[in-house]
Amino acid sequence: MDVKNTTDSYGFVARFLHWFMALAIVAMFALGWWMAGLDLYNPWYKQAPYLHESFGVLLMIMLLGRVLWRVANTQPDDSYLQSLEQRLSRLMHWGLYALLAILMICGYLISTLDGRSIDVLGLFSIPSIYQQKGLEETFGLVHEILAYAIIGLSLLHTAAALKHHFIDRDATLIRMWRGGSRK
Repeated sequence: MDVKNTTDSYGFVARFLHWFMALAIVAMFALGWWMAGLDLYNPWYKQAPYLHESFGVLLMIMLLGRVLWRVANTQPDDSYLQSLEQRLSRLMHWGLYALLAILMICGYLISTLDGRSIDVLGLFSIPSIYQQKGLEETFGLVHEILAYAIIGLSLLHTAAALKHHFIDRDATLIRMWRGGSRK
């Protein structure tokens, strides 16, 4: 098992980051959607946002690591794809990274615009670097819209991977699922 990417396949680190983040993003979306409906008297009213903020910070660190890993590693050869597919694939991946970064920055601002820091599971705190009360709702709306956009793009990304696997019968999904290539 290769740790790093090769020209034939994604390595363990890239695959782990991809699948862990995919699951975490879906879980964060579900948690955010659920907690938005909590009322003041629900015992999770304060705990759910705390968990959402904490895991959001950890996911932001993981996103940074994922982007750095991608830039520092060889990317598997995609010359078997049509030129348009290659461009769309790159646009989809970098677009998701950018939208995730913006979503996470908005989440950070929602939590810190009042001057409070974010306590990350009691491990460390992220201080407020910009304070301006009254913008929380604006950043909250952007955060929500981006969350839905990311889920939509993730579904499109999944559909494209399944199309490559079942219709085109190429190695796209196999290389990200278990490494190796379809021979």
